[in-house]
Amino acid sequence: MLREEMQEVFIVAGNTHQEVERELRSARKKMHPASSDEPPMRKSSILGKKTEVVEDEAVEGEYGMVINGHSLAYALQEGLQLEFLRAACMCQAVICCRVTPLQKAQVVELVKKHKRAVTLAIGDGANDVSMIKAAHIGVGISGQEGMQAVLSSDYSFAQFRYLQRLLLVHGRWSYLRMCKFLRYFFYKNFTFTFVHFWYGFFCGFSAQTVYDEWFITLYNLVYTALPVLGLALFDQDVDHRWSFQYPQLYTPGQLNLYFSKRAFLRCVLHSGYSSLVLFFIPYASMHDTVRDDGKDIADYQSFALLAQTCLLVAVNMQLGLDTHYWTAVNQFFLWGSMSVYFAVTFTMYSNGMYLIFTSSFPFIGVARNSLNQPNVWLTILLTSILCVLPVLAYRFLYMQLRPTINDKVRHKVRQDKTPPTAAPRRFQPRRISTRRSGYAFSHSRGYGDLVTSGKFLLRPVRSRPPLFSRSQPSGSPVAEDSPQIFRTITEEPSA
Repeated sequence: MLREEMQEVFIVAGNTHQEVERELRSARKKMHPASSDEPPMRKSSILGKKTEVVEDEAVEGEYGMVINGHSLAYALQEGLQLEFLRAACMCQAVICCRVTPLQKAQVVELVKKHKRAVTLAIGDGANDVSMIKAAHIGVGISGQEGMQAVLSSDYSFAQFRYLQRLLLVHGRWSYLRMCKFLRYFFYKNFTFTFVHFWYGFFCGFSAQTVYDEWFITLYNLVYTALPVLGLALFDQDVDHRWSFQYPQLYTPGQLNLYFSKRAFLRCVLHSGYSSLVLFFIPYASMHDTVRDDGKDIADYQSFALLAQTCLLVAVNMQLGLDTHYWTAVNQFFLWGSMSVYFAVTFTMYSNGMYLIFTSSFPFIGVARNSLNQPNVWLTILLTSILCVLPVLAYRFLYMQLRPTINDKVRHKVRQDKTPPTAAPRRFQPRRISTRRSGYAFSHSRGYGDLVTSGKFLLRPVRSRPPLFSRSQPSGSPVAEDSPQIFRTITEEPSA
């Protein structure tokens, strides 16, 4: 935590309220001379509760702070806690030594109250239970001090070094999957709903729905439930090894870039555009359209079937664009849902279901009479492409002009997967060195020492190149037993 590169490490060891205040203020002035005595506050709303948040103050250089439990008791008092919080937030590392369990929890509560941050507390003993419960995320370590911390925590493991994997790999993947799940869930349901709004202008805003009532029932329950579940369970932007090598991938989650008000607004606009395409393209394609045999196909039931099929294909194509890591389970969920849709559609629109449940299945013969027409499949293809085309164009331009850290790392992953062009091998004659040795045994000593020494039998040995190299393969980004080396994209040698 405390490194030699730090410019100064402040020791707060005052025995009175005035001494602690003077030491904290002196440390803050050294780190940020232009800071005012009044803390920069702004009003904020966290989980519906209005509170005052202390804004971050820029500091040049790295600093550390060490404070003991006796001084911390004064620093956590009502008139001094904001001064302590400002000075602590300017430091890269703060060590509170010889503190009580209550003081640990008070420090966590202070950060939760006056900083817009998600707190994590980790401990291995009973004296850490209050701190673990006070933090947003509690982590317990099972060890020699009992299981009290583990039983009170949200996550538990055996060694402290596993915290890095919990945050940089599994925590980041979980947050990314949850944000993708929410964005896609809003998109597919907003698109599904907005089509009814456009249809209202043509039906006089009556109670008539665009889709079949059975499709409305099964849309979220069957047709689109499993694909988005596969996305939320298995998706990952980069491999776990690259997540270790580039910890900067954790930063977008801290800045709330994956799901925010701006991301939600983009989702609504995307859904509005897709709903326009999904309604007006099928409507225009079926206007004054006839079948191959000359019969009219422009009826409500055929339009409903075409619109709902276009909707399902478009949202599944969007899901495919959002998925970065494909597994057999994802493929099964996606294609299985599409297969179930067509199987259920042909079954519900069959003559047998109409004869058994006449009032429940009025769309008799619509599926076999509409889906056998080439213009219907052409409309489905055109509508789906127009729905995802702006997304492809936007992502392409954004990656070219303003690539994110995720885009840069994925690009490097693809580069490392490309096998390098091997230089032509030049075969050279192998030089083989030999060693002759001999041993003589007799009853008398004789020349035994000279024979066993091998001075007259040893020939000069020429070294030959090793057949196999012990170096780490160049294709592996991180060796299993090598120390972790963190680097940035800008430090990579240009190609």
